[in-house]
Amino acid sequence: MLIFNKIFEKTKGDRWIWIIIFLLSLISIMVVYSATGTLAYKRGEKVESILLYKHVIFVILGIFMIYVAHLIDYKYYSGISKVLMIITIPLLIYTLIFGSNINDASRWVKIPIIGLTFQTSDLAKIALITFLARMLTKKQEQIKDVKNAFLPIMGSVCVVFILIALANLSTALMLFGVSILLLIIGRISLKQISVVCLGGVILLALVVFLGPRRDTYKSRLNTFFNPEMQHADKTYQADRAKFALATGGVLGKGPGNSTEKNYLPHPYSDFIFAIIIEEYGTVGGLTVVCLYLMLLYRCVLIVTQSPKAFGALLAAGLSFSLTIQAFANMAVAVGLGPVTGVPLPLVSMGGTAMLFTSVAFGIILSVSRDIEEQKIKKVTHE
Repeated sequence: MLIFNKIFEKTKGDRWIWIIIFLLSLISIMVVYSATGTLAYKRGEKVESILLYKHVIFVILGIFMIYVAHLIDYKYYSGISKVLMIITIPLLIYTLIFGSNINDASRWVKIPIIGLTFQTSDLAKIALITFLARMLTKKQEQIKDVKNAFLPIMGSVCVVFILIALANLSTALMLFGVSILLLIIGRISLKQISVVCLGGVILLALVVFLGPRRDTYKSRLNTFFNPEMQHADKTYQADRAKFALATGGVLGKGPGNSTEKNYLPHPYSDFIFAIIIEEYGTVGGLTVVCLYLMLLYRCVLIVTQSPKAFGALLAAGLSFSLTIQAFANMAVAVGLGPVTGVPLPLVSMGGTAMLFTSVAFGIILSVSRDIEEQKIKKVTHE
């Protein structure tokens, strides 16, 4: 207890969010350790080499980045939001043309020298949300000015959406949904929001019917809505996940006792929630669900308490992005949605993805820290 007290003394911001971060990180280490056993065997490595030298290091780096990011004044991100967008859009185009192609999708860019790859869509999430928060804050009184206010907002949303959707439709749809929620919170008129939605629908239709991955998208939708009419190979991942859920029971098989980790293609990332339920049962699954619900609740409190519009919009956008992604991953694992390949934030194994997620958590905590400091100043002056 003394160790935890000393750690919390060094941190600021919402204490419950910090607790959620540590709990999700602990769950991540435990489940990834179990789920990577088959991967280690296939590579001819010890499971400890994957866990200790890769995943745990990234978990520790992630927590460190959360700590650093939460100490930075969140207003700083308003200043760099334009720069982030200027970097992000060309980077997304570069990824589509020259990115690493995995599973017929160009989503990754290799970082020179260190050799790591990262999904440019992870950077795009933070860039677009910070940019929208900035624009909605700056243009509150001029939002009806189509040329100077609305067009930059609509243009940024639609451009980022189409560039991500061509390779990663599920992520693009989630980010588009978050953008619409921000527009609603930012008091954009229903007419203007309708225009953005119409633009999104047109772009979605182009991607689904004319895009390079149209066959993949159609196949996944057909598999989800008509599984009985599909070949067993197409429903393999969903079927194995259902086996994991069915055999988990109330309390699960126990840590490390999953059998479906030997059959699921990505038990340590896309389907990690199925492994959680198999090993820790319905109780373990509901615990994870409750942690994300608690995260959303605490973030909503931050949004309502923030004295600045930019801080409220920033916290809202990032928290919606994290929780929507979390529930999308869990929905796929339990068969409530088509297979998408979306990781579970702060739990799934994934180096650079975890670091970008950590930055998002850090920014939310930075907004929370500012609220605390404002309250202290108010009390002091009184």
